[in-house]
Amino acid sequence: MNLGEKILSDLVVALIELYPNIEVETTKNKLSTVLSEYYIQKVKLGEVHPDLEDKIQLFISAKRLEGLSSITLDNYILELSMFADVVKKKAEDIATADKRMYLSQDGSLKMSTIRKKLSVLKSFFSWLASEEYIIRDPTTKLKAPKDEYRLPKALSIEELEMLREACETVRQRAFLEVLYATGCRLSEVYALNIADINQQNRSTLVIGKGDKQREVYFSIRAMYHLNKYLKQREDDCKALMITERKPYRRLSKRGIQREIGMIAKKVGLQDKVSPHVLRHTFATLTLNNGAELVAIQELLGHSSPDTTLRYAKITHERKREQHKKYLIQ
Repeated sequence: MNLGEKILSDLVVALIELYPNIEVETTKNKLSTVLSEYYIQKVKLGEVHPDLEDKIQLFISAKRLEGLSSITLDNYILELSMFADVVKKKAEDIATADKRMYLSQDGSLKMSTIRKKLSVLKSFFSWLASEEYIIRDPTTKLKAPKDEYRLPKALSIEELEMLREACETVRQRAFLEVLYATGCRLSEVYALNIADINQQNRSTLVIGKGDKQREVYFSIRAMYHLNKYLKQREDDCKALMITERKPYRRLSKRGIQREIGMIAKKVGLQDKVSPHVLRHTFATLTLNNGAELVAIQELLGHSSPDTTLRYAKITHERKREQHKKYLIQ
């Protein structure tokens, strides 16, 4: 018995149970005519359901047309692929319980990671419902876990100076100063080209999250060390940060992290320093020095001021100074 005959037989048996008085042969012939117009494939146990794979592809295509960044699309693809590997069902058969099971299967996940996973699932199933591929969105009952409030790590002025003194090459010092002075994300600095640097204004334009463009600035010190690094280069690579050896090419994000890690290791700060910590340090020290929160929000590329507020931790000395300066006697 082939697959089509097996499905036909199963359907007829199910119909007889529901409607004992039906004409078996007439029903069988009618169903046979209908099924002959379709290609039928059985989903094997343990396989990702092809329907869910198809819906994921449609979703990604739609989001690509909406102009989402390649980074966001890659995150969607990765997360939904992992979900499909665990929940092997048709999209319309997936229930809220399936999503709870998926999100809770790894007890070691941080709340922030679970929130990101849930955000992708909500976006996917909300789209399926809006496009009428499913009747209702099963993620509406799922609430995001509460935020784990943790103050960002930031270096003290003394630790920052230790890193500066630990730089052994012009290249290392340039990388350190650029990351600190601009407050850029690693991905933003990685993508910069030499031609992007406005020498006159000591600034550059970067593309941040959501493909949003913003202007960031270099300090006089950062500009000095960056130009010193660029002048000693003898390559024709357009990238701002390149590999140390031939063939010269754009230095990878991991390569930039490694350079910063090497500097930190020399002063015993290898467990505390990363490109992202330098971004935190830029925000914290600048705020402590009196910068307006709105300005820091713009410089960091935060869409919400609440995100920037995480950096607004000031020292006891700064609090005492603010109290003395602004209290009306």
